[in-house]
Amino acid sequence: MSEPFSVRVTVRGYETDVQGHLNQSVYINYAEHARWALLQAAGITQAGLIGKGVGPVALETTIRYRRELLAGDEVDVTCVFEWGSGKTFRIQQTVLKADGTVSAELTSVGGLLDLEKRRMVENPQGYFKELATDPGLFGL
Repeated sequence: MSEPFSVRVTVRGYETDVQGHLNQSVYINYAEHARWALLQAAGITQAGLIGKGVGPVALETTIRYRRELLAGDEVDVTCVFEWGSGKTFRIQQTVLKADGTVSAELTSVGGLLDLEKRRMVENPQGYFKELATDPGLFGL
């Protein structure tokens, strides 16, 4: 298996809480940033999604916090899509410190919403294959 897609982020001081570590909600922002960076790297734009009449939706996110992050820490946020046969897919993400220490693990369930019908599409991976210039980044 190839390396997962990854994006580097530096923890900013304003993202920390009173204990001095990264605020819990910011982990979700980092994960979302990595997912959009993957879409962009694969050649999928917001305009392309809208043109197809679909938009990505998050249905569930679970975070396991492992080690704290402090202002100035550099982290890599990975992103791996896992496909099934239904309307949803899983996204596995890891937040890794520069030294390889796992700071957090996120598992999300997502899908593609038909923007007109306001219902999940039947075959989300088909849309990703069609829109992407590099569907291999999604494991397709």
